[in-house]
Amino acid sequence: MGRDVFAAMAIAQIPKILTLLDRNPHSPTYGCFDRNFWHYKIIDFPSGMAQEFVWPLALVYALPLPHNPYYQQPSLRAWVNAGIQYTAQSAHSDGSCDDYFPFERAGGAAAFSLLACVESYRLLQLDRPEFLDFFERRGNWLAHHQESGRLTNHQALIVLCLELLSRLLHTNQWEEAKVERLEQVLSWQNPEGWFQEYEGCDPGYHTLTISCLARLYDVLRDCSSQYSPPYSSQRSYENSPQHPYQSQLQTPQRMTRLKDAIAQATHLASHFVHPDGSYGGEYTSRNTYNFFPHGFELVGQWLPEALNINDRILKGLAHQKGACYADDHIIGHHTWNYLLAWQDFVAARPPLRPQV
Repeated sequence: MGRDVFAAMAIAQIPKILTLLDRNPHSPTYGCFDRNFWHYKIIDFPSGMAQEFVWPLALVYALPLPHNPYYQQPSLRAWVNAGIQYTAQSAHSDGSCDDYFPFERAGGAAAFSLLACVESYRLLQLDRPEFLDFFERRGNWLAHHQESGRLTNHQALIVLCLELLSRLLHTNQWEEAKVERLEQVLSWQNPEGWFQEYEGCDPGYHTLTISCLARLYDVLRDCSSQYSPPYSSQRSYENSPQHPYQSQLQTPQRMTRLKDAIAQATHLASHFVHPDGSYGGEYTSRNTYNFFPHGFELVGQWLPEALNINDRILKGLAHQKGACYADDHIIGHHTWNYLLAWQDFVAARPPLRPQV
């Protein structure tokens, strides 16, 4: 038992993801992951959320996972390129996309798919100026969009997207938006530690919020250039490599508040791991069994108790106590998150402490 459980469960989802993808390079919907649209034609617009699936493909292409038949396979790289291309092609002119309804302009779908495209672009070291133009357009839309419901995981996703995109493009155009959005996220945290999901606490999506905020914190405290893209002579940047991008989120006060919020949220999450290693359920605001492990590996680098959460979950997974996430619409969420948990797995782990 260990990190390879995360890898095995994620790799098992790749065949399903590939069946959702239009892999015919001669098709006008080449790169589309919404099979109901391109194959069955039972809807007349593609779900933008589905384009998030480029990221699991990019990760299995790039990571030397155990028993990984997709590692460094050229077809995977081509399909990731096609997926990003279709994400841009199918977007509205303002950069937004739809999810469940036509002309919906869904913030969650736009954020999930943008994060996936940006991370895949960086991971595969692509150099496609037209992709960067699209990322900027979608980033602008997200920076100025507010959805009607209170879904903290979406807001955390948007902050993370804008931060990563700012570094990719070396731009400071979204500094005010990032600060305001992070303040909104922190203001939606209850004194008990949970982040609001619609009308209350949902431990499942709570772990996704932790994952996004932990990644944001990790990026902000890392002053290296790992997020710098290959530069294209066809595109100008507001900041040059000689003048590295600096985020307004990196002030000591904001970093401390962010770290404290993550720690409090992590402590709360530990109470929702059941004795058998399962998590969440129908007693929560969104009735979910979701669990996103990546954030706890990142938090565990500076808060070892976070690793106990994943270790209990891993025991549950070994006894088939994990939920099934193979829904066509959200299979990508957990697949990329499990792969990142494998990638950033902390080797030195504290012993399991008794649950209180």
